[in-house]
Amino acid sequence: MIRSTRDGRAPLFGSMFLGGFECSCHLRRDGTRRDLAASTRHLELVDGDYARLAAVGSRAARDGVSWVRAARSGDGYDFSFAKPMVRAAERHRIQVIWDLMHFGWPHDVDPFAPSFASRFARYARAFVEWLGSETDSTPMLAPVNEMSFLAWAGGDVAYMNPFETGRGVELKTQLVRATIETIEEIRAVCPRARFLTPDPIIHVLPFPDHPDNHARARAENASQYQAWDMLIGRAWPSLGGDPKYLDVLGVNFYPHNQFTVDRTTVFRGGQGYKPLSAMLLEVWERYRRPMIVSETGTEDDERAPWLAYVADECITAIEAGCDLHGITIYPIVSHPGWDDDRHCHNGLWDYADDKGERPVHEPLRAEMEKQRTRLEAARARKFSANGG
Repeated sequence: MIRSTRDGRAPLFGSMFLGGFECSCHLRRDGTRRDLAASTRHLELVDGDYARLAAVGSRAARDGVSWVRAARSGDGYDFSFAKPMVRAAERHRIQVIWDLMHFGWPHDVDPFAPSFASRFARYARAFVEWLGSETDSTPMLAPVNEMSFLAWAGGDVAYMNPFETGRGVELKTQLVRATIETIEEIRAVCPRARFLTPDPIIHVLPFPDHPDNHARARAENASQYQAWDMLIGRAWPSLGGDPKYLDVLGVNFYPHNQFTVDRTTVFRGGQGYKPLSAMLLEVWERYRRPMIVSETGTEDDERAPWLAYVADECITAIEAGCDLHGITIYPIVSHPGWDDDRHCHNGLWDYADDKGERPVHEPLRAEMEKQRTRLEAARARKFSANGG
């Protein structure tokens, strides 16, 4: 069961590895609605997917509830599609972090409208009330996935909905307002609920021979904290932020999360690459909140080596005092590409066959088994030192 109190003496989850099921439902620029939970057949095969997750020793998952799928006319909602997910989670003893908005919203929703926050909060409250009628497990919710990325991708560069430019900060404030109002609404009906706030962590490097772009790099590095700072009231206090709104902090980290000011990726081993452990410790020192790596992964033959690197760095951070509770392998099931539907070989399991079975990527499975022992030992030492 997800821990319902923040006492620092017990792990949040039953395992250090979580499985993340891709559940984005955003609009592409061409008007196509992505629905990754459906296109990966996860909604159809959720019982088998959770069984596979439990079989490799992972007792927790990030999964999604689609606002698009749930919405009915007016303020009506139909969450019946989530019932098999809840049943499968209980059957296989999987703790679920429920994403409430993973980049998408119904067609008639305007994220810039004054009513956006309250409308989202009503949907979120309705889901938690429904969930409480289905299970007595302590819920953990991720109200908005990656506020900073969505604000940039949808509000600054028009890559995804709402397809705007120059409105990234405005969109971010709307997402923060929505998160605050949602947490209030959910706590009103379920005071023990826990909340995850996931956002990417990045490292932006200046060009060494161009001193004028050092300030730009510093500003971009600082911007990664803006949404969390808004949420706790450190920035833009008029939004109503307060430390009580930052519960569990999720950091999303991929091989492309470090780059120069012109967006050229700096890969692991490259000049100026910053160790993940240092990035984790910076976040920990800034907020002092329980943390998880809420997304990490890569494609093809780099999957196992990347996990080995991330696990090493997480152990280093834990041993240095970071209150880190898990690593989410994301995605745990391979999915079609966002832009071109190409087959992304990035999961532990691949596309399902006609019988609903998913081939496993054996090198990643073996690496998970190896690193799980090390991570569990690091976690045990941490909580033993804390008196847990």
